[in-house]
Amino acid sequence: MYVHATLGNGFQEVIYQRALEIEMELAGLAFQREMEMPIYFRDEQIGTRRVDFFVEDEIMVELKAIIELENVHLSQAINYLEAYNIKTGLLINFGSTSLQFKRLLNKKHRS
Repeated sequence: MYVHATLGNGFQEVIYQRALEIEMELAGLAFQREMEMPIYFRDEQIGTRRVDFFVEDEIMVELKAIIELENVHLSQAINYLEAYNIKTGLLINFGSTSLQFKRLLNKKHRS
Protein backbone atom coordinates (compact mmCIF):
# COMPACT_ATOMS: atom_id res chain seq x y z
CA MET A 1 0.00 0.00 0.00
CA TYR A 2 1.32 3.40 -0.98
CA VAL A 3 0.77 4.96 2.47
CA HIS A 4 3.00 2.41 4.22
CA ALA A 5 5.55 2.37 1.39
CA THR A 6 5.87 6.15 1.60
CA LEU A 7 5.66 6.78 5.36
CA GLY A 8 7.07 3.51 6.65
CA ASN A 9 6.32 2.46 10.21
CA GLY A 10 6.76 4.38 13.45
CA PHE A 11 4.10 7.10 13.30
CA GLN A 12 1.00 7.40 15.45
CA GLU A 13 -2.22 5.92 14.11
CA VAL A 14 -3.72 9.35 13.37
CA ILE A 15 -0.94 10.07 10.83
CA TYR A 16 -1.85 6.94 8.89
CA GLN A 17 -5.56 7.83 9.14
CA ARG A 18 -4.90 11.20 7.56
CA ALA A 19 -2.74 9.71 4.79
CA LEU A 20 -5.26 6.95 4.07
CA GLU A 21 -8.02 9.56 3.90
CA ILE A 22 -6.07 11.38 1.17
CA GLU A 23 -5.54 8.10 -0.74
CA MET A 24 -9.24 7.19 -0.58
CA GLU A 25 -10.23 10.66 -1.79
CA LEU A 26 -7.82 10.33 -4.73
CA ALA A 27 -9.28 6.90 -5.52
CA GLY A 28 -12.81 8.33 -5.55
CA LEU A 29 -14.06 6.13 -2.72
CA ALA A 30 -17.03 7.20 -0.63
CA PHE A 31 -16.10 6.99 3.05
CA GLN A 32 -16.62 8.47 6.47
CA ARG A 33 -13.73 8.87 8.87
CA GLU A 34 -14.21 8.26 12.59
CA MET A 35 -17.87 7.53 12.05
CA GLU A 36 -19.75 7.07 15.31
CA MET A 37 -21.78 3.89 15.20
CA PRO A 38 -24.30 2.51 17.69
CA ILE A 39 -23.67 -0.72 19.58
CA TYR A 40 -26.70 -2.90 20.26
CA PHE A 41 -27.41 -5.65 22.73
CA ARG A 42 -30.70 -7.54 22.41
CA ASP A 43 -31.96 -4.87 20.02
CA GLU A 44 -31.27 -2.05 22.50
CA GLN A 45 -28.61 0.56 21.92
CA ILE A 46 -26.12 0.38 24.77
CA GLY A 47 -23.46 2.77 23.52
CA THR A 48 -21.49 4.00 20.57
CA ARG A 49 -17.99 3.63 19.21
CA ARG A 50 -16.15 5.32 16.40
CA VAL A 51 -14.96 3.20 13.52
CA ASP A 52 -11.78 4.52 11.86
CA PHE A 53 -13.33 4.40 8.39
CA PHE A 54 -16.62 3.23 6.95
CA VAL A 55 -16.07 2.77 3.20
CA GLU A 56 -18.69 2.62 0.44
CA ASP A 57 -21.43 2.13 3.08
CA GLU A 58 -20.39 -1.47 3.62
CA ILE A 59 -16.78 -1.98 4.78
CA MET A 60 -15.44 -1.16 8.23
CA VAL A 61 -11.73 -0.33 8.28
CA GLU A 62 -9.84 -0.40 11.57
CA LEU A 63 -6.27 0.89 11.70
CA LYS A 64 -3.49 0.02 14.09
CA ALA A 65 0.05 1.33 14.45
CA ILE A 66 1.61 -1.39 16.60
CA ILE A 67 4.62 -3.66 16.21
CA GLU A 68 2.59 -6.83 15.59
CA LEU A 69 -1.09 -7.70 15.25
CA GLU A 70 -2.23 -10.15 17.88
CA ASN A 71 -5.31 -12.34 18.20
CA VAL A 72 -6.88 -9.82 20.58
CA HIS A 73 -6.88 -7.19 17.81
CA LEU A 74 -8.57 -9.58 15.39
CA SER A 75 -11.15 -10.52 18.03
CA GLN A 76 -11.84 -6.86 18.78
CA ALA A 77 -12.38 -6.04 15.09
CA ILE A 78 -14.69 -9.03 14.61
CA ASN A 79 -16.64 -7.97 17.72
CA TYR A 80 -17.12 -4.54 16.13
CA LEU A 81 -18.43 -6.13 12.92
CA GLU A 82 -20.92 -8.14 14.92
CA ALA A 83 -21.97 -5.25 17.15
CA TYR A 84 -22.49 -2.98 14.11
CA ASN A 85 -24.00 -5.77 11.98
CA ILE A 86 -21.49 -5.11 9.19
CA LYS A 87 -20.58 -7.97 6.87
CA THR A 88 -16.99 -7.10 5.91
CA GLY A 89 -14.07 -5.40 7.56
CA LEU A 90 -10.38 -4.74 7.15
CA LEU A 91 -7.84 -4.58 9.94
CA ILE A 92 -4.71 -2.77 8.78
CA ASN A 93 -1.52 -2.41 10.82
CA PHE A 94 0.95 0.27 9.76
CA GLY A 95 3.26 -0.25 12.75
CA SER A 96 5.25 -3.25 11.53
CA THR A 97 8.10 -3.07 9.05
CA SER A 98 5.86 -4.78 6.48
CA LEU A 99 2.23 -3.72 6.14
CA GLN A 100 -0.12 -6.17 7.83
CA PHE A 101 -3.77 -6.51 6.92
CA LYS A 102 -6.57 -8.96 7.53
CA ARG A 103 -9.91 -9.23 5.74
CA LEU A 104 -12.65 -9.97 8.25
CA LEU A 105 -16.08 -11.49 7.70
CA ASN A 106 -18.98 -11.30 10.11
CA LYS A 107 -20.45 -14.80 10.15
CA LYS A 108 -23.38 -13.53 12.22
CA HIS A 109 -24.34 -10.80 9.71
CA ARG A 110 -28.09 -10.23 9.40
CA SER A 111 -29.42 -8.60 6.26
